[in-house]
Amino acid sequence: MNNERCLHTASVLISGKVLVAGGYGYDGYSDWGPWNSSELYDPATGMWTRTGNMTLGRYYHTASILANGKVLVVGGYRSDEYSYLGSLNSSELYDPATGIWTRMGNLAVGRYFHRASVLTNGKVLVTGGYGFDGHNYLDILNSSELYDPTTGIWTKIGNMHFRRYCHTASVLANGKVLVISGYGSDDYSYWGYLNSTELYDPTTGIWTRTGNINVGRQYHTASVLTNGKVLVAGGYFSDGYSYWKPVNSSELYDPMTGIWTKTGNMTDGRYYHTASVLANGKVLVAGGYGYSGSNSFGILNSSELYDPSTGIWTKTDNMIVGRQYHTASVLTSG
Repeated sequence: MNNERCLHTASVLISGKVLVAGGYGYDGYSDWGPWNSSELYDPATGMWTRTGNMTLGRYYHTASILANGKVLVVGGYRSDEYSYLGSLNSSELYDPATGIWTRMGNLAVGRYFHRASVLTNGKVLVTGGYGFDGHNYLDILNSSELYDPTTGIWTKIGNMHFRRYCHTASVLANGKVLVISGYGSDDYSYWGYLNSTELYDPTTGIWTRTGNINVGRQYHTASVLTNGKVLVAGGYFSDGYSYWKPVNSSELYDPMTGIWTKTGNMTDGRYYHTASVLANGKVLVAGGYGYSGSNSFGILNSSELYDPSTGIWTKTDNMIVGRQYHTASVLTSG
């Protein structure tokens, strides 16, 4: 890439190219900060080229491919040596046909560490995160908002049952959105790693509780398998004895029953990793931060494959460079 970066987003466009946007990094000279730059990777040539800049540099944001092929970037975090801006409520739209970013409507609540899901009706659901919500201080959010691509307007909808950030949100085959775990609160007495999960129904706009995951966690991944089940892998949590602990466990959610079942453990406990559903239905987990068979922690170059037909994880080739806060994109070539 032209700019080294982490905490960015990567989106596979209809053309097959990959759009990388924003993130945090170093320009190679003197400047550290949130990038407003974006770049395109062409799998046909293996080359990176610069494309239009976003109007605001940001990281911890989300990027969603809309039905019309454009990319919607939402929220994120921004600070620099001159000012403190914190959680962003802005959103921007990238047009692959022109390479230009356009400011769209603002969120009601600025947020980062949130999640964005493209619904079957084409709207974008944003959930949770960390931001300002009627207070003069940053707080964990339970609010959710809907973006309508036909109008460019955001609308506040029903709140989740739990405040949460660093959770995951997966669109199921039935069109509902499954929000899983993260760190947060029930608004009464409990703060910590949540084992709660919730479902959003776009037809009613209502959130309902569903089965609890066995191990509450954050910085995990969630992958919708070809059989419709959801695989959660890794993350970290506190076991009550140490402050945090990388998780090597994985669990399966069955939308037909609402029940979580433990499945095979990964070889390496990890968080800040990526998980990709491959064309053969297996799930590739790569990198992250954790431990690899020892008591020393660090950035991992290891990767593992999960086979849904057996429930077993198998180690595969190591990456050349260990990494965390990275992205992984399944190309059209597989």
